[in-house]
Amino acid sequence: MSAPNILAVSQLSPLYLAHLNAHFTVHDRLHVNNPEQFKAIAPQIRAIAASGESKVPASLIELLPKLEIISVFGVGYDGVDVQAAIARGAKVTHTPNVLNDDVADLAIGLMLAAARQLPASDVYVKTGTWAEKGPMPLARKVSGARVGIVGMGRIGQAIAKRAAAFDMSIAYTSRNARADVPFKHYASATELAAVSDYLVVITPGGATTKHLINAEVLKALGKKGILVNVARGSVVDEAALISALVDGTIGGAGLDVFENEPNVPQALRDMPHVVLSPHIGSATTQTRQAMADLAFGNLQSHFAGQALLTPVPECM
Repeated sequence: MSAPNILAVSQLSPLYLAHLNAHFTVHDRLHVNNPEQFKAIAPQIRAIAASGESKVPASLIELLPKLEIISVFGVGYDGVDVQAAIARGAKVTHTPNVLNDDVADLAIGLMLAAARQLPASDVYVKTGTWAEKGPMPLARKVSGARVGIVGMGRIGQAIAKRAAAFDMSIAYTSRNARADVPFKHYASATELAAVSDYLVVITPGGATTKHLINAEVLKALGKKGILVNVARGSVVDEAALISALVDGTIGGAGLDVFENEPNVPQALRDMPHVVLSPHIGSATTQTRQAMADLAFGNLQSHFAGQALLTPVPECM
């Protein structure tokens, strides 16, 4: 029996591709690179391999009559039209849990870096400014401060666990209050921001959370407040954030995600009180390997006629 045909819809991790190439016939971005060849092979495509940033719209799904599964290398899958996949009779899977620690670690790292101005401190020493001008201006304390977490899923809880080690006061907002966490729940991001020194965003992306963090929320966070986003760029109104940082509505930001990645506004890149990282929440060797193994495991289970390991909630 020939290996199933799989369409890779975006540039995938080499760790994931290694699994795919060893067990399947992989057509790497054929729909973009060679539309005519894709048209010929489309009726034979049985699976899509995607990343968390991939776009898998209904228009693409409609071209694949034998599509059975979309395996996403990432916890986020807001770029996939899940309902169109379900209508086609296809399942969608992702890779939750295995990246919780790394994303939570980065959230705390960005919080510390923005509060204590670590990147600017590094430059201050390396450029000789310390020797020329003496001590840097005083920074912000993290331990004992108030942190608000927007989203209290698995990663939100991992962030809270780390924040507790810093003796921080923890509160959160989410669609519904959770009975399994001991933290105070606020009904909206605005209410949460008003009682937070640090506001950490870790809610899913998609239409329902687009620009959830807007000018009103940032105003509530206040002049000394620091925003940390390790969720999706779409969750934060980037134009409103830039305005708030320029006029001093908030005190700073630590950002791992952006609205138009990898294009980051020059204004954010120029601000010394903003710390930026290039969407590296899960970017460690150990975690990316675990993600690759799980994304491949979902495909392997499907084609073996076994239960999927981690289907998205809509496909459970």
